[in-house]
Amino acid sequence: MTTAAVFGTGSWGTAFAAVLADAGTDVRMWGRRSEVVDAINAGCNDEYLPELPLPERISATSDPEKAAAGADIIVLAVPSQTLRANLATWGSVLPRSATVVSLMKGVELGTTKRMSEVIADAADIDAGRIVVVSGPNLAREIAVKQPAASVVAATDERVAQRVADACAAAYFRPYTHTDVIGTEIAGATKNVIALAVGMAEGLGMGDNSKASIITRGLAETTRLGTALGGDSVTFAGLAGIGDLIATCMSPLSRNHSFGVRLGQGMAVDEVIAVTKQTAEGVKSCTSILDLARHHGVDVPIIEQVNAMITEGKSAQDVVGALLSRPRKAETG
Repeated sequence: MTTAAVFGTGSWGTAFAAVLADAGTDVRMWGRRSEVVDAINAGCNDEYLPELPLPERISATSDPEKAAAGADIIVLAVPSQTLRANLATWGSVLPRSATVVSLMKGVELGTTKRMSEVIADAADIDAGRIVVVSGPNLAREIAVKQPAASVVAATDERVAQRVADACAAAYFRPYTHTDVIGTEIAGATKNVIALAVGMAEGLGMGDNSKASIITRGLAETTRLGTALGGDSVTFAGLAGIGDLIATCMSPLSRNHSFGVRLGQGMAVDEVIAVTKQTAEGVKSCTSILDLARHHGVDVPIIEQVNAMITEGKSAQDVVGALLSRPRKAETG
């Protein structure tokens, strides 16, 4: 029998904990806030996923050591930019034999490290034990058990298969992969592209405009991922175009919805005040742009989104800058 510890009690961490439990895995969740922990132990994370009755296999605690004790699989589901600080606090309690799973989609500010690299660095964990789960996995749809598929990527196929076995529920189909780099880059950049698509919708643009942004966004995501050593095929799969479509087009996507409000004329701080949440693309656009520039990769959509987020550029100015770029062949 497999035991998993899920560190993080947000929407995706909670939904994935339910997937693991429904697949036959015992799950202990760690949460920082006692009221959320108490709600989970009472059978429902009311604050994040009130529609999801939690399986009996799930329990929760505010004690990281209790959460991690004896776990075969450690799942990390904290905000990407807080990962290093969290690991500095409780990373030492993670069992040295456990497989460590990242649900996070971002690139660290300052270091431009992918989340698996931060885990290896901050918690002194061998890269071969780290697994990345990514795909078109909107938490609220998974919470009501709508069918979904995802990529479980690790450099060692056997390690990936171990996690896939633990999360293969009747409604959740995992596919294994060995391209950790491509899977992580696709998951991080799609959040920024979703902001751009949301902006277009907020400006009143239609499906032609949004499809154009998605397609060209996929092109720059692929350029960046392959420059870092990712497999181009990854970007045509679930972790690439699959996740990109879901995040860019669904009103359930936090990044899409955030972008819509930006397109309607709200400032970043105003959107945060209204939604009380910050989308991952807002946090990671600068670090992804820095990573691309370091490797000499052209990412015009990401560049313009970053200008809007960090420099206060208007959505109309972003559209104008993209449309006025020099023309070239689509393959470029």
